[in-house]
Amino acid sequence: MRHTTTALLLTAVLALSGCGGSGGSKAAAKPSPSPTVSKADQYLKVAHGITFNGSPTDADLLVFPPKWCDALDAGHSTKWTFDLGGGNLYPVGDDWGTVSQDANSLLVAGVKAYCPGNLKVVTDELRASGEY
Repeated sequence: MRHTTTALLLTAVLALSGCGGSGGSKAAAKPSPSPTVSKADQYLKVAHGITFNGSPTDADLLVFPPKWCDALDAGHSTKWTFDLGGGNLYPVGDDWGTVSQDANSLLVAGVKAYCPGNLKVVTDELRASGEY
């Protein structure tokens, strides 16, 4: 009987030791929070994938998203936002420019990063016009 009790006690100790060891492993494997990507970095990631007519700087490109958001928040359309007679916010500079498809990609990226509440309106409008 004494050997049976000792064997049971030994088994219980080993079982508890095993549980404690794997619990410690789980605590060490806590997921770390993913780094937050800035609005500018989100937008520039798309912008850097576009072939421009010329070479805009990041500063040139970063001027547009807040202005696009202001226009959209004021209830203006995407068309108005880009038109010379409207917002005059088509992404172009003195020595660089974009084709329409790339301008629309920049607009969508800017809205997605800076004012995502307007994203559906913008993409719906661009799809309805056949531009997206």
